[in-house]
Amino acid sequence: MPRLIHTLKEFPNELRGGAVAIGNFDGVHRGHAQLVRELVAQAQRIEAPAIVFTFDPPPVKLLDPDRALGAPLTDIERRAELLQKLGVDLVVAYPTDMALLQLTAEEFFQKVLLDTLGARAIVEGPNFRFGHDRVGDVEMLGKLCDAKGLSLAVVAAADDDAGMISSTRVRQLINDGKLSAANALLTQPYQIAGQVGHGAARGRTLGTPTANLTGVRVLVPPHGVYAGCVPIGEGLCAAAVHIGTNPTFGDDAVKIEVHLIDWSGELYDSNVRCIFLDRLRGVQKFNSPAELQRQIASDIELCRTIFEKYAAADR
Repeated sequence: MPRLIHTLKEFPNELRGGAVAIGNFDGVHRGHAQLVRELVAQAQRIEAPAIVFTFDPPPVKLLDPDRALGAPLTDIERRAELLQKLGVDLVVAYPTDMALLQLTAEEFFQKVLLDTLGARAIVEGPNFRFGHDRVGDVEMLGKLCDAKGLSLAVVAAADDDAGMISSTRVRQLINDGKLSAANALLTQPYQIAGQVGHGAARGRTLGTPTANLTGVRVLVPPHGVYAGCVPIGEGLCAAAVHIGTNPTFGDDAVKIEVHLIDWSGELYDSNVRCIFLDRLRGVQKFNSPAELQRQIASDIELCRTIFEKYAAADR
């Protein structure tokens, strides 16, 4: 069975008749996990696939093209990976077009959910909207489901002491550099991915070689130094991450530099994932390379301690 598809053309018959949830699911946070648990339960009840229908790109990109959109928390491949870890069988990443966005709520329900997906159960949150101009809501969806004999489960939003858990909250925490707080809302620690490019090789002269990540497509945390880790082979390697400029050397170029602690090897031109655990400090200008080296050594020790606690808790 495919795990991620980007088209509804010739939708496989063996995937029809499942339980379906529709939404953006960016970041795949604890609120999403609560909804997916119900989706999987409904799928098991009817002995059919659990399917998430999402959009790539998000509808607002077409509906409001002049609006500056921030980078997503997850690209579609990572989103599908996280959802599948929660038990989803298939993610449909629909290539959003105006034809889809012009469908009325009734047309979307009939053409997409019934005719194409053959849905037998629907699972949504209380604020779900669908159809042209977002006219449809869960009350209308309930009536449409009743008329066609589909079950509908409306899952309450997940809350904590600060309010509703949402992608917006996660994004704000990351923008504020509060990675540990953001991770507390996510189902997996926040990560970025990019290709390792060639930098100034300054890290090697300081005794801390770094992998310079390029082509990152998701939200990058603000400038600073972070504790993290990188998947290497079947395991994880502790990492110290520097995002920003290098004022000590008068270098104004913004880079994402990842130092793999206690690891040696070549990563040039490979794709690397960097998992963020916590923020240590902001970017600083030091009086000399020697002073910078001493701070880097201190940072690395703290990163190693944070990673060891994370690895122990994850066992």
